[in-house]
Amino acid sequence: MDADILVIGCGPAGIQAAIHASRKKASVVVAGKQSASALSGALIENYMGVPATDGDLLLSTGVEQARNSGALVTGMNLLSIRRDGDFFEAVLEDGQQVRSKAVIFATGISRRKLGVPGEKELFGKGVSYCAVCDCNFYRGRRTVIVGNDSEAAVSAEMMTSYASETSWVFWDSEADPSLVAKAEAAGVSMHRSRPVSIDGTEKVESITLEDGTVIPTDGVFIELGAKSAADLAMDVDVMPEMDDSIRVDQDCNTGVPGVFACGDVTGKPWQMARAVGQGCVAGTKAVDYVKGLK
Repeated sequence: MDADILVIGCGPAGIQAAIHASRKKASVVVAGKQSASALSGALIENYMGVPATDGDLLLSTGVEQARNSGALVTGMNLLSIRRDGDFFEAVLEDGQQVRSKAVIFATGISRRKLGVPGEKELFGKGVSYCAVCDCNFYRGRRTVIVGNDSEAAVSAEMMTSYASETSWVFWDSEADPSLVAKAEAAGVSMHRSRPVSIDGTEKVESITLEDGTVIPTDGVFIELGAKSAADLAMDVDVMPEMDDSIRVDQDCNTGVPGVFACGDVTGKPWQMARAVGQGCVAGTKAVDYVKGLK
């Protein structure tokens, strides 16, 4: 099928890009699954003008808006993409081919998982992958940061400004010593042992370590870094940063003609408000690019 714009990703950034591009009379195809978005399964409490609400409800409403605006939302992942002159040729998981004049990467990121019992079951119920994003929900409560690198050390120090108790669990610390010292000075309790389970029924109640230690807690923040889906970008001559994010300018332009990016894949903060704003910009600027080709 042919389209003016192919949007890769069905989270808040990709959906907003599709809405804006479609409303400007561009033909838009969206590849990706709602369930892959970080918004899926999340409780959203910090988006201006919207009371606390379910992330899946927001995604479903957004997809319906995009479809009503004229976008084709496939609900399928992208298998491959390549450049063919001024066009892009992509293949969906069912084998369908999409030929477009512009591409918007809104792939989000995949948070690295700890892989212990309770992690998946208690996600959104005390398990989080972004301390900066969710710290405000844990004022006066007990928290545990899990991770070996500097990002975990920074998160642990930061959390002491919010939580009543903050513990940092690591097993092979690669964090900068100066950041470790700051965390210690801030009152972070250190535990050098690998986690074996996150425990609780309806919500997180504790975390159990390999050495037998059980730490009572209200929240577990898994800070193992993140790997983005930006590998596809290299197939259209976009080189991701060292952390796999995609660098863009104020117009969400990657610097490669016809290739735009928005949302979490462009870096922190991983927040819905930023993703939606960038989606608006990317969708609008992609249409301007396509019109310039005619």
